[in-house]
Amino acid sequence: MFNTGNTAFMLVATSLVMLMTPGLAFFYGGLVSRKNVLTIMLQSFVSMGWTTILWVTIGFSLCFGKDLGGIIGNGQYFLLHGISLKSALGHGTGIPMLIFVAYQMMFAIITPALITGAFADRVKFKAYMIFLTLWLLFVYFPLVHMVWGGGILQQWGVLDFAGGIVVHASAGFAALASVFFVGRRNVKSKPHSIPLVALGTALLWFGWYGFNAGSELQANAITANAFLNTDVAASFAAITWLVLAFIFEKKPKMIGMLTGAVAGLATITPAAGYVSVQWAMVIGIAASLACYIAVTYKNKRGWDDALDVWGVHGIGGYIGILLLGLFASKVMNPGGANGLIYGGSVFFLKEFVAVTMIALYAFLFTYGALWLISKVTKVRVSAEEQENGLDAGELGESAYL
Repeated sequence: MFNTGNTAFMLVATSLVMLMTPGLAFFYGGLVSRKNVLTIMLQSFVSMGWTTILWVTIGFSLCFGKDLGGIIGNGQYFLLHGISLKSALGHGTGIPMLIFVAYQMMFAIITPALITGAFADRVKFKAYMIFLTLWLLFVYFPLVHMVWGGGILQQWGVLDFAGGIVVHASAGFAALASVFFVGRRNVKSKPHSIPLVALGTALLWFGWYGFNAGSELQANAITANAFLNTDVAASFAAITWLVLAFIFEKKPKMIGMLTGAVAGLATITPAAGYVSVQWAMVIGIAASLACYIAVTYKNKRGWDDALDVWGVHGIGGYIGILLLGLFASKVMNPGGANGLIYGGSVFFLKEFVAVTMIALYAFLFTYGALWLISKVTKVRVSAEEQENGLDAGELGESAYL
């Protein structure tokens, strides 16, 4: 028998995570110039379509099929074969397998879309589509299997509640590699619509409750804790960034506060269901401190990570895993582990090794994939196209008439 309460909850959580991708489109869309807003938004929306096709054909099976060497799943669920109306997920959740397929699909959709903010204003759409496909097949799908699908990292005892390794660290360090490969923009742009950024942040923040709380896959006390931790960390991070901006830039900044909120959300993600609300406060503050320093360092080095994907998601996801290794407690989640401050030194070491290895792999694969794509088709648009805007050159459309 299915648990109708858990099933209803997961339908809502899945819908919330789906909403995050349009939210990301608005967030990124407001941060680029008027001439490039449709292009960056399309890169998010197209993932909703293409990633779904890959997911239901081969992706879910590669992620959650029977283990092959600890790295990838087999083809047992190809075209979702073998999943019927009566198939249940198990693990005590009492939810249909079909809703688990849909929920995990929403994670797959948004993760590569995060990367697009790094190479905004300068990548050809054709090259992006090839990159999207390769990155899902060779980075995201194996990572999901290794961490959540019964693969080697899960067997080793690595924890990641909602995607610090799988989503944020992998996408953030892939973003940094794309910045180095694609190079700096010929035409720097400023945010053309801060209200769009605010709208996108609101949708992301709202959707993140499904992202984190939904990762418990049922409605219980751990779900409630993850929900509260999500909001608390985001709030502490937003205000911390606002204070940092006031101290170092002499004025409170709206974009800074919104960026801080997203940094807090990314950083609490891996730990949301494993730590207390008191530690969530600390994680929120640490998120803004670390990500603010990372963004400042990036600016001083001249790295053209256009929308600070590495500084916010890469660093946020990375330190989120480390803070999970510090603050996790079996008191908060008996199915978790004790972090370093509770005597879990081995657990902390496992988290550190796992996130470092995955960040390095995502970086190296992304750089190599873009190099390979460049041998088939141009990756970077011309200087003239950058000047005229990608909306006109790539799409033949304009966001504002």
